[in-house]
Amino acid sequence: MELAESPTWIVVGIDGSDAAINAARWAVPEARARDIPLRLVYAVAPLPPGAPPGDGDLDVEYGETSLRAACSAVHAMGLPVKLETDLVVGPPNRVLISESRSATMVCVGSMGLGRLARRMLGSTAENVAQRALCPAAVIRTTRGATAPDSGSIAVVVDDSANNDLVLEHGFREAELRDAPILALGVWRWGFGEIPYSQLEHRLGRWVTQHPHIHVRPAAAREGAAEFLSDTQESVQLVVIGQADAGKVAKMIGAVDPHFGHRGLSVLVVR
Repeated sequence: MELAESPTWIVVGIDGSDAAINAARWAVPEARARDIPLRLVYAVAPLPPGAPPGDGDLDVEYGETSLRAACSAVHAMGLPVKLETDLVVGPPNRVLISESRSATMVCVGSMGLGRLARRMLGSTAENVAQRALCPAAVIRTTRGATAPDSGSIAVVVDDSANNDLVLEHGFREAELRDAPILALGVWRWGFGEIPYSQLEHRLGRWVTQHPHIHVRPAAAREGAAEFLSDTQESVQLVVIGQADAGKVAKMIGAVDPHFGHRGLSVLVVR
């Protein structure tokens, strides 16, 4: 079953930060591959009741400036893509979750590291990861790093009913970003090692459809977040299902820069 495409857009939350601009850059190949617009959205804080009409002018001006900066960064990539921008009134998390109703994907930026990951991830990114109605990408930016474009695509593999959708998105990302697959087998039953024969069976269909993508299995019996917190594998993106959405902050912050793991991002598949 192929992903159902619809002529909507890829939404990116813009807030004036470098992390948001990095998310916009990351989303460009996603929009180009689907031939749909990249929609950059800035959430304007609603005015409190009774506030003078001009009180929100500075926020609107900042939003317009932030959107122009994001557009410039996207254009500087030299990759033709349809661009739309919008100022939407409302709290950022509500705006982006509302946008997800008609989006192919929602992308937000994040700065996260170690124990500070959850605080630095921010309530908006965490809300979007857990509540968006379409696939949601949280794009991690490390200090001095540009768009994450190296390392494997880590994909959670299990026997759940929705895992085929996770695999479909994972292989699609590997195809799009010319990256290998790191297949994280997360079966938790039994006391032995991961059942590699079952893991290979689950991957068989996708390996056949994508013979040029290198796939390497890995035992992640305690879960993807725990595996990533200990591994020295170079991973640019982790593709997970809704059941693991609550662990996004840990995954974003699970990278130790001393090992050279930079730019770990998470895609939550609905």
